[in-house]
Formats: sequence, structure tokens, C-alpha cells
Amino acid sequence: MLGGFLLLGGRLADSFGRRRMLQAGFVVFASASLVSGLAQNGTTLITARCFQGLGSALITAAALSILTSTFAAGRDRNKAVGVWGSLTGIASIVGVILGGVLSGGPGWEWIFWINVPIGLGAAALAPRIVPESRAEGRRRPFDAAGAATLTGGLLLLIFTLGEATHVGWGSFRTIGSLVGVAVLLVSFLVIEARVKSPMVSLRIFRLKTMRTANLSAVLVFASLFMQQVYGYSPMRAGFAYVPLAVSVAAGAGIASSLITKMAARPVLITGLVITVTGLLLIWRAPADGSYAVDLLAPFLALGLGCGMVYVTLQIAAFVGISEAAAGVGAGLINTSQEAGGALGLAVVATIAYSGITSRLAAAGGDLVLLRDAQASANHRAFLATACLGFVALLLAAFVMPRGKASMSSETTPV
Repeated sequence: MLGGFLLLGGRLADSFGRRRMLQAGFVVFASASLVSGLAQNGTTLITARCFQGLGSALITAAALSILTSTFAAGRDRNKAVGVWGSLTGIASIVGVILGGVLSGGPGWEWIFWINVPIGLGAAALAPRIVPESRAEGRRRPFDAAGAATLTGGLLLLIFTLGEATHVGWGSFRTIGSLVGVAVLLVSFLVIEARVKSPMVSLRIFRLKTMRTANLSAVLVFASLFMQQVYGYSPMRAGFAYVPLAVSVAAGAGIASSLITKMAARPVLITGLVITVTGLLLIWRAPADGSYAVDLLAPFLALGLGCGMVYVTLQIAAFVGISEAAAGVGAGLINTSQEAGGALGLAVVATIAYSGITSRLAAAGGDLVLLRDAQASANHRAFLATACLGFVALLLAAFVMPRGKASMSSETTPV
């Protein structure tokens, strides 16, 4: 749900105030978290989780657009995005660790309830810390038709990709849903080409660096689909990823520093090479190996590469985008990441678990055969993700603009 609402959240932030949308996002997220923890049935929980996605989308798009509109393009913005990338990597791991501690202690409900005071507190403190900003000029009519078709198309796309591994790619449900996605997104393009005040100006896609950054994000974040290879508990898995979080922070800092001295292209390529190397090392890790010998080095490489890629794509995605369109730019790059994650999950899971049902059935109760079947599936998953990363590497190498001037010389859309 998060991915489907990101572009809408970005446009709302540009139109009605970025701090206002940030506060609204925190309130919606906190309220939905409270309901999630109190849910007595699956329907209530799923509905509340959908509203959590809406709140997260408002927070993410508004926060990143505040950051990019506050800091001018160049050294200051690069450093700020570097800090953003570092904190994102650290926060993701802290979330895993804290989730394991809470679910193993006071109960799973506290995974949601802990968000309530944090979200409401952040909403209350925002006016004291964050300045208000929005697109300058006369407020234009809101493009409701464009918002409805785009959000509906993205929601249906991400849901369909997530469900494809369960119902099958060739099923009527999957094919029908993809046709529906195509109809909604084509309708969106037609609306945006004709309406006077489009939700997303199609001229934004003429910016080559931004376009390449978003295409690369779809592929590289698809490669981040990971499995708990060794069957760790949630808490143990969280702590196992701590070195990954540290290396993500280091990679983000390195990238933000390098981009002030050179073009984004070589930094992105370097990050992708390191990422693919880490994935290939994990692919070769034996199922009966040890963490220190077989996983630590690959995790460090993967985190370093991903940190560099994440920050580079974030910076490149805003090249040529005006301050008035900061929210749309934030929504676009984050939507690419979410769509890439859903696409990667669907494609990699399909490759990894093809035929595993028959292998598990043939294994019977033999624990060795069961472990071998699971290990084989994991190895296929890691190899597939490495291949996706390699495709992203080729895209960056042959499509992304060359030279440092490409980071500043593009025409800003109106």
C-alpha cells in the first residue's frame, strides 16, 4: 500500500504544504497502528495496515521533499541525502531487532502500539522543528482524476505482483489484474496530457538523469529480496544484520562525499559492482556454514554497495527538478523502489521456489533432504537477485549521462 500512495503523497505535499502532510502522515500512521494492535480479526488488521501504508507514504514523500527543498543542489544536499541514507539503513535494522524483542516479550501487539506515542509526538513537534514549504505561485486545481487513476494503478500493480507467486503468473486473476493496471496507467497518461494542472507533469520524464535513476532503482531494489538463510529467530536475524546496517551507513556517507567531486555515474556503477559481488558471495554460502565465515563478509559488501547505490539514486533523481516539484520527485523515486521490491519479490520467488513443492514431498521426513531443498531454493534466489543487479549495472553504464555536468545542466520542468 505504501508504494501506491507515494506519488499522491508527493503531490499533496507540494500543493498543500509539506510539513502539513508530514504531520498528517504521522497522525494517520499512529492511529492505524493503534487499531492494528487492537484488531480482533484479519479484516480489521488488513484495513488498518492499509491506512498505515497511506500514513507512511505521506511521511516518506513529505520528509524527502522537505529535505531536498531545504538544501540547495550540490554539496549541502548531497550531505543531507547521505545522512538520510545512513539513517534509513540503520532504522531498518533497528526495526527488525526491536520487532523481535517486542514479539518475543510483551507480545506482537506492541510492534504496533509503540508507534502511537512516537507518531503523535513527531506530529506535535514538527511545527517547532520543520519549516513549512509548498510549491510557489497560485494554487492550482487538484488533479483528482489523475490522482485516482495513478494511485489505483500503482496499488493494483504492487498487489498483483505480490500475489502472483501464490496464484500463478498465468492465472486469469493475475493476467486480468495486469490488464487492469495497464488500463489505469494509460488512462492516467491520457489525463495528464490533457488536463491544465496535471498531478505529474509528463515533462518531468524528459530529464534523463532522473529517468535513469528511477529505472535503476526499480532493478537494484528488486535485488534486495533476502531470505533468512539459516532459519534464525526474528531477534537473532535482526542482530545478524547489524553489520549490514553499519556498512549501509558507511556506503551512504562515501557516496554523498564522492558525488560532490565527480558525476553520479561512476559512483553508482561502483556501488552496483560491490552489491552484485556481495550477492554472489551469499549465493555461494553453504547451508551448513557459519555466520562469521560465510555471511559476514558478503553482508558488509552488500551493505556498502547498497548504501552507495541508494544515496546516488536519491541525488540523481532530483537533478533538474524544481523546488515546486520536490514532492513529486520524492514520490517518484520512492515509488520506483517500492515497485522494484514488489517486482523482485515476485520474480525471484517464482524462480527460487519453482518445483520446491515436489522436492519437499519427495524428501518426506528426511531432514537432510529437506535442508538441501531449501538451500537450493535460496541459492537460486540469490543468483537471480545478482542477475537483476547486473542488469541495473548495465543500465547505469550505458544509459546514465556521463560527466559531472550532467548533474546540473538539465532543464527544470515547470
